[in-house]
Amino acid sequence: MLAALLALFISGAAVAAGDAETTVREAMAKLAPDLKIDSVTASPIAGLYEVVFGAEVLYVTGDGEYLIQGSVVNTATRENMTEAARSVGRAKILKNLREEDMVVFAPQETKHTVTIFTDIDCGYCRKLHNEMSQYNDLGIKVRYLAYPRAGIGSAAFEKAEKVWCAEDQQKAMTMAKAGQSLDDGIKNGELKLKENCNSPVSDQYMAARALNLSGTPAMFLESGKLIPGYVPADRLIGDLEK
Repeated sequence: MLAALLALFISGAAVAAGDAETTVREAMAKLAPDLKIDSVTASPIAGLYEVVFGAEVLYVTGDGEYLIQGSVVNTATRENMTEAARSVGRAKILKNLREEDMVVFAPQETKHTVTIFTDIDCGYCRKLHNEMSQYNDLGIKVRYLAYPRAGIGSAAFEKAEKVWCAEDQQKAMTMAKAGQSLDDGIKNGELKLKENCNSPVSDQYMAARALNLSGTPAMFLESGKLIPGYVPADRLIGDLEK
């Protein structure tokens, strides 16, 4: 009898959880009908459900009445549970971006790979690029994605398009980061653009917006973990080898 009651309780709990997930989805559909939800799962906090869409995470009560924005931190382990969920979402978005559409600076032997959203005119992006040899010497492959923060059609956007459409993208990137005129480089034959170039800069800009990036450089590890801002090579390698 006890076993039967326990089985009945477990079954009821599962149904209740399923009902709550449906309720949460319905509440979110009313609140944001165009939002594509990737998952709704029970959070570590009883009665609170984790809603994941892209690289964003929200929490909604099982009755759909309340929505909470913020991070859930385990006080015992100090783990940021929300950031872990965000990293999974970021990794999925980055996985859909092709390396052949990135400007890559690779070492002879790659031990670690980082993906960086960069703005040609960003001061700390330029500082990072000036130290590229230090990253590569430590076995770190740097994959650049374009995020001209001024927006599509801006001067920074046009510079990024020229870099990505250059036959020698690495050379063009280094020139641009040094503040040299790409137009002058094209005129004097130092740079050559590909014919009929279909630039990925717009798509990468939209990916950066989907990741809710607010600044550059924005560095992502292979796990999807975000490291905002400039990080020197010797410090970065410590994070990568933890």
